[in-house]
This record gives sequence, C-alpha cells and structure tokens, in this order.
Amino acid sequence: MKLAVAAGATAATIVGASVPITGMLEGYPVLTGQAMRYALGAAVLLLVARRLPMPSWRDIPPLLGIVASGMLGFNALLIAAQQYAEPGFVAAVMGSSPIVLALLARNRSLAAVVGAVVVAAGVVVLSGGGAWHGPGLVLALLTMVGEVCFTLFAVGVVKRMGVLGVATWTCLLAAAIGAVLGTFIEGWRMPDARQSFALVTLAVVVTALAFGLWYFAVNRLGSDRAGVLIGLMPVAGLTTSVLLGAQELSLVSTAGAVTVALGCVIGLRRGSTKAAADIPSSERPLATAAAT
Repeated sequence: MKLAVAAGATAATIVGASVPITGMLEGYPVLTGQAMRYALGAAVLLLVARRLPMPSWRDIPPLLGIVASGMLGFNALLIAAQQYAEPGFVAAVMGSSPIVLALLARNRSLAAVVGAVVVAAGVVVLSGGGAWHGPGLVLALLTMVGEVCFTLFAVGVVKRMGVLGVATWTCLLAAAIGAVLGTFIEGWRMPDARQSFALVTLAVVVTALAFGLWYFAVNRLGSDRAGVLIGLMPVAGLTTSVLLGAQELSLVSTAGAVTVALGCVIGLRRGSTKAAADIPSSERPLATAAAT
C-alpha cells in the first residue's frame, strides 16, 4: 500500500512540477515534438524492461485509447483549452477527474468518492477558478476526459501486460502516430538548445519514469484510490512556481493545498494492495524508484 501510494504521489508530483519545462516548448510543433518525446521515452523504457510483452488483439484498443485520448489528444486539447480559458479555469475543471474516476471504478468505495470530492474542492480553491470564453468550457471538459481515459483505459491492460509493457507500447505508438500526423500537419523543425533540454527532460522524467510509476499505482490501488493523487499535480505546480519566484504563496493557495492533502488521506483510507514481495520483477525498478 505505502509503496503504491509513494509511486502515485511521485508520478503526480513530477507531472505537476514539469509545467515550467513544458512551457519551454511554446511555439514548437506540438505533434512532432510529442513524437520525439515519446520515442526517447520508449527508448529509455526499453533499456529498463527485461523483456517487452507483445500485445494481443484485445490489448490493441485500450493501448490506442490511451495514446489517442490520454497522450496525443490530451496535450493538444490542453494547449487549445488555454487559448480560450484561463489556466486556473482549466485546472479547476481537470480537478474533477478524481470524482469521475471514483464514480466509474468497478469496485468503488465511499471513502474514495468522498476523498475525490474533497480533492476537487481543494483544486478549485488552489487554482482560483478563472474565466473562459467561446469553446473554453468544452475544451477544458475534453481535456479532463483525456486525463480520465489515460487511467481508465490502462486498468485492464496493465494487469495483462504489466506496467513497463503498457508504458513502453503506448510510447512507441504515440511516437509513430505523432510522427505521421506531424509530418503532414506541422512538419519537422530542429529544436534549439532550450527546446532540446525540455524534450529530453519530459521524455526521461515525465514520460518514462512518471508513466511507469503512475500505472504501477493504478494497478495496486485501483483507479478510484489512485485518482485522488491527481490532486497533487496542481500542488506540485504551485510549489514549483513559488520556488522559482514566479508566484507568491497566499493563504488561499495554502488552504487549497491542505484541502487536497486531506482529500488524499480520506480517499486512500482502507486501501489494500498486494505485498511488495508479490510485485513482478519487471516492475520492481519503478517501485524502488518510487520509494527512494
């Protein structure tokens, strides 16, 4: 249980803290940039994995669902949403994803639902709400759906293929699809030093490490309990902004962060998971990284 929570919390923190890194890619082609990011991420995962399982025909649809909605689609929608809505509004809408995950979980618990509601409330307070115009609300909702799908599509296939198998195959598929689409839609452009640093960091830390840790947590905790940890993403983003001097720590944002933490505690109550000794050897490198 503790190992899975540590893995999920670490993954959410990494993703939330990576927002300034993602900002370095502003103006760079979205699809071809993602293709390079996921290709490098897949290369790192292939080095870690002892063997790569081949997906069966029943695994192909959920893998493509993760890629289309939770990876390529999510990133494209997130960028589009922020053109019609303030970042705080987009973050607030995405903060409802733990509630959706808790309600859609096959074996949902009351603690997970209550915790998700508290987490969502904390995210709204933390983000400060925000305004939107035009299709901003629709795009923000679709972004939230993509975030939910990234977890839900993986629930069954992770059990069959393992954490590293799913993380590696989704990166390979995202790289291939992104490269094809990007070639016809955006074209290719050599990244400068700043953009190269961002792409490498996102590939190694946010993709290879965080993806694996997140799917490990989902596999051990279930999508409902792991979902409450999504609330740690905006908390990590706030912490990074404060440390970089880009934002001041206010009483409201502190209250929001505390509320998110309380929701995580409630949502993770009475969680159960397999003992660490039961973790397959192919998943132990990621589990060890989460605990350190």
